[in-house]
Amino acid sequence: MSEPLPVTFTALAARHIRKAEEWWRENRMLAPNAVRQELERALMLIAGQPRIGSRAINVQTPGVRRIFLPIIKQHLYYHILESPDRVEVVALWHARRGKGPPI
Repeated sequence: MSEPLPVTFTALAARHIRKAEEWWRENRMLAPNAVRQELERALMLIAGQPRIGSRAINVQTPGVRRIFLPIIKQHLYYHILESPDRVEVVALWHARRGKGPPI
């Protein structure tokens, strides 16, 4: 088994995550840390197995994959970059939105 890849975030993804965390803390009192917990699990998964996500067909950027975070009902969008090898998270997007994220 190879070493997990480092994970980085675009500015857009960081904004999405901050907004989701704020909303959950204000509106889901029984699970205020759900976003953080879901992300920690997802990031460990994609760092170790970056090709696990399905190819995102609802975005313009080629090579983007996504995984569904069932507790918070959002998709984590990412792609695999080289030189240096890493996973870059590009968006966190709610599954109920009518279209994909602006990436």
